[in-house]
This record gives sequence, structure tokens and C-alpha cells, in this order.
Amino acid sequence: MDRYLDPATSLAEVLFGLIMTLTFTLGAGIIIEDEGREGARELLIALIGCNLAWGIIDAAMYLVGVLFDRGRKRRVAQAVRACADDASATAVVAGELDELLGDVVSAAERQSMYARIANHLRTRQDGTVALHKDDLLGAFTSFWLVVLSSVPAAVPFLLFDDARFALRTSNAVLLVLLFATGSAWSRYTMGKPWLVGLCFLVGGAALVAVAIALGG
Repeated sequence: MDRYLDPATSLAEVLFGLIMTLTFTLGAGIIIEDEGREGARELLIALIGCNLAWGIIDAAMYLVGVLFDRGRKRRVAQAVRACADDASATAVVAGELDELLGDVVSAAERQSMYARIANHLRTRQDGTVALHKDDLLGAFTSFWLVVLSSVPAAVPFLLFDDARFALRTSNAVLLVLLFATGSAWSRYTMGKPWLVGLCFLVGGAALVAVAIALGG
């Protein structure tokens, strides 16, 4: 999976899928109270259908983002070639990379690097802004991360006859997954796994508590 999506994107897709699922389960209490198992079945269909739709949307947006990024890089290369001198070309590259490298590379090293990049861009021919196989696989991965994140929340409705108990179990499963997602997120942000996971969990629990208090 990391071959096609960076960890931040993968975790964001999972988090988005969990939040979308919570928006359904948190508001499902009234439906289940009135319609019982039939209401639970309708909820299950709506939950999966919504995440399928959003998975498709996220996959499309991923591809749009890839094309945008490649177009931006092509624009930078054209701007470098349009510069009248080396200093101006280096300044164009610096404008793109300084924010990224400013805290990890010294000023002298950055200027040397920018000059080499500018020289490379001046001699390189532009490629076409197009999608490749790995881009499509990245979009496919994005789609399935959103969709599959809703599956654990659906399982209790298949296992338990008591629709309200299944709903509460589903909410509990989602909160555990929120904690796990927060813990995984912390590995890439130098945070404490238990603390970041707890923040995700507390936020999700607060949503559940509010929904229950309002009759959800």
C-alpha cells in the first residue's frame, strides 16, 4: 500500500472513512428505534453505499491531485527556462523548495542544490502531463481504504438480532478503530501513540455521547 500512497494519505483516507461511517451510525438511533431490524438493514445499505460513493470521489480527487502536481512541476520548469540568468532561475527553484528544506539544510547547501536543479531543468525536455499505471493503482487503493474502513462497523448488524445493541457495538468498534488510527498516525508525527490515539478516541466518544443525549 505504501508503494502507491504515502502514510499520511493512507491514514487520512481511513480516518475519513471512519468519520463518514460515524455520521451514519450516530444518527441511526431514531431509525432503528422505529423500524428495528428493517431499519438496521437500511442503515447497513446506506452506510456501505455512502462510503462506496465517497471512495469513488476520493479516488477521482487523488487523480486530479496527481495531474495538478505534475502540471505545477512543468510550470516551474518552464519558468526556469524563461529566466534570463542563473541567479533568477535559482530563485524560482528556491521559491518552490525553501519552505520544504529551510529547516533541514543550511542556506549555502540549499543554494548549491537549487543551482543544480535549475541547471537540470534548463536542459531537460518537458514530459507530458498524464496518468500512469501507479497513479491508477493509487486511486484504487484510496477507494478501497475508504470503503473497507466502514466494514467493521457493519459486522455487528450481521451478528446481533438486537438492532440497538448492534448499533452501540458498531459505535464501540469505530471508537477502537479511531484510537488505532491515532496511534498509527503518531508514528509519523513523533507524538506519543497512546496520547494521539486517546485524542482521536475522546473526540469520537464525544460525538457518540452527544448523539445519544439527543436521542440518537
